[in-house]
Amino acid sequence: MRRVAIRSGAAKHMPVHLTPEFAFLADCCRWNFRAEERTPASFPDNLDPAMFLRLARFHRVQGLAWRALPAQFVPREIEEALAGDSAAIAALNLQAAHECGILLRSFESAAIPLLFLKGLTLGALAYGESSAKAAVDIDILVPGDALESSAGLLQSLGFRLTDPAHGDIRRLRRWHRLRKESLWAKPGTPMRIDLHTRLSDTPRLLPSIDNHSPRQTVDVGNGILLPTLADDELFAYLAVHGSWSAWFRLKWMADFAALLAPLAGVEIERRYRRSVELGAGRCAMQALLVADTLFDSLARNEPFRSELRREPAAQMLCRAALKQVAGRREPVEPTAVPLGTAAIHRSELFLVPGLRFKLTELARQGFVALANRA
Repeated sequence: MRRVAIRSGAAKHMPVHLTPEFAFLADCCRWNFRAEERTPASFPDNLDPAMFLRLARFHRVQGLAWRALPAQFVPREIEEALAGDSAAIAALNLQAAHECGILLRSFESAAIPLLFLKGLTLGALAYGESSAKAAVDIDILVPGDALESSAGLLQSLGFRLTDPAHGDIRRLRRWHRLRKESLWAKPGTPMRIDLHTRLSDTPRLLPSIDNHSPRQTVDVGNGILLPTLADDELFAYLAVHGSWSAWFRLKWMADFAALLAPLAGVEIERRYRRSVELGAGRCAMQALLVADTLFDSLARNEPFRSELRREPAAQMLCRAALKQVAGRREPVEPTAVPLGTAAIHRSELFLVPGLRFKLTELARQGFVALANRA
C-alpha cells in the first residue's frame, strides 16, 4: 500500500496508509455530504476498477459511490455494476419502508413503544433521502419488558427467529441478557429485523437511552413517517454502534460524518460532551477522530480537535479503527478469518475508562462464548 495524502489536519498527527482505491471511495462518500466539493469525480488512472468495486460492495456504499461518479468519467464495467447495485438498493429500501410502516402500525396497535435505529431514518437525516443508503436490516428498539410480546407480534407478521438459531421464544430472554438484539427473517423475502432491547451489548454504555428518550419523526418517503432517536441521543448511539465494531465498515463512518457535515464546530463539540453525559464513554471521541481523519469533520473547531488528539486513549482507539476499516488491501469480514474479531474485542475494552469495565466486559464476552458453544 502506498501513503495517500488525506486532507484532514488530524492525519498529519496520525498518519494512515490507504490504498488509492479506498482513498477514492472515501472521497466518493464525502461528495454526498460536502456540497461545496460537488465537482464531477473522474476515476483515477492508477486505480484497480475491480478492487474499487469490491471495496464499495464490502463497505456497502455502492449507492453513495454511484451518486458521486458521473457515467462519462467511470469505466464501463464500474458504471454498469454500480448502477445495478444502486437500483437494487433503492428497490430494497422501498420494500423496507413499506415493511416499516406495517411494523409501526402493528406495534402501535399493541401499545408497544417502538423506535427505528439507523437504516432508512438515518439515510433520510444524513443524505436528505433514504434511497442511496444501503440498509441491510431493519433495526428496531423495544422496551426490555416487552421482549416476549414483541417476539410474538413479529411471528404474527410472518417473521421467524434466526439468531439464536434454536428459534425458541421461551429461551429468548436468556439470549437478550447477554446481547442487545436477536435476529429475525421473513421467509421468501430479503426482509430482516434486528430486535433490540437495549442499544449496546454492555449495559455500561448508554444505560439511560431507551424507548422513552427524546425522539424525532423522519419522513422516509411515500408519506411514511418513522420515529427515531432525537439528535443528541442519535449522535451518542451511532458513536457507540460504530465503536463497538471498531468502525470496520466505511458506511457507518460515512453516515456519521454526513450528520456532522452541516453542523457548526461548537455544535459538534456540544453533542460530544452530551454523549459523555448519556454514557457513551470514549466512543464519540473515537468516532470524531476517525471522521476527522477521513472526512475533515473537525476542521471548524481546531481547539476541540487538538483537545481530542491530546488524549492517548483516543489516539489508540482511532488507530485501531483505521486499521479495521482501511488496514487491508483486500476487504474481508472479520468473522471470516481465524481470530478476525480479536482486535475488535480488544478495542472494546478501552471504550470505557477503568479496570472495572474491562473485567466485567471480559466476563460478559466469556459468557457469550460459552453460550455460543452450548
